[in-house]
This record gives sequence, structure tokens and C-alpha cells, in this order.
Amino acid sequence: MAGFKFKTFKKTMDKNAPSLKRFLNKLSKNRPKDLHQVAAVKDQQVWGEIDCLACANCCRTMSPTFTSKDIKRIANHMNISEKHFKEKWLLKDDEGDWVNKIQPCQFLNLDDNKCSIYEVRPKDCSGFPHHHKKPMMEYVHVYKQNVTFCPATYKFVEKIKEHYSAKS
Repeated sequence: MAGFKFKTFKKTMDKNAPSLKRFLNKLSKNRPKDLHQVAAVKDQQVWGEIDCLACANCCRTMSPTFTSKDIKRIANHMNISEKHFKEKWLLKDDEGDWVNKIQPCQFLNLDDNKCSIYEVRPKDCSGFPHHHKKPMMEYVHVYKQNVTFCPATYKFVEKIKEHYSAKS
């Protein structure tokens, strides 16, 4: 994905995401028996094509949910109190979760798309885009959201759709 351009992805996504979301709805109603195996193969293929550092749209446009453990770990790493960390960087959202106050993420280096706290980043970040969650269909809502933000999820769902479309 050398020379990744988010504007190009956004145009493609805007055009095709509704179709991928409809496919996910159909898939959740009619779950193929081999879905987990197919998803694992397609996920592996995606990561051969996608370089997160070429994009970082997740860090630019979304906020992770910070757990108590995340807050403690990151505050310790930064040598500040948990209270100070929350006051400086976080706010509670409508569901009562701790999220970033600002976008893009305060820890994203905009020059190279690297995370300044990568080794202690929130669990939500380290698991993103959550393709490994099992059973896959319990996370359809996550894929429907992420397909519009994440080129890896877009490709992941697209590849699964192509796989099952070729079989019909």
C-alpha cells in the first residue's frame, strides 16, 4: 500500500461500503460453516497488502476506550498520576467510557504515523481493527463501523465477500 492516499480510499469506501455492510447483514443471517477459517485466511492476506503506518486513519479520526488498566499503565509510563493523565488527555463519553479529548490522537506523530506510546498503548488500540475476535459474527457491528474508517477492515470484508460470491 505504498503511497496510500486516504482521499482515494474514502472515495472507494463511500461508493462500496453500503454494499459491504449489506453483505455483513446477509452473512450474519446465513453463517457459512467455514467462515472462521475463511476469515483467518483473508485476514492474513490483508496484512500482506496493508501498512497501517501509511494510513493511521484510526488514530486520526477515532478514539480508543481507555480502561482503568490502560490509564494506570500509560500514566506510569509517562511518570504522571492517573488523575493528571485523565485531566490532561481524556474525557468521559456518553456511555461513561474514558476517551481522547482531541483528534487526531495526542500520541500520534503526524510526520510518520507512529504512536509515541506504542509499547503501552491502550488495549483497544493494540487489538484494532479487531479481526481476530471470535466468533466473528458477534462483532459484525464492529466491522460495519470500521469498514468506513479502516482500509484493512474494508479489504478484509471485501475479500470475504469475494470469496463467498465466487462460490455462488
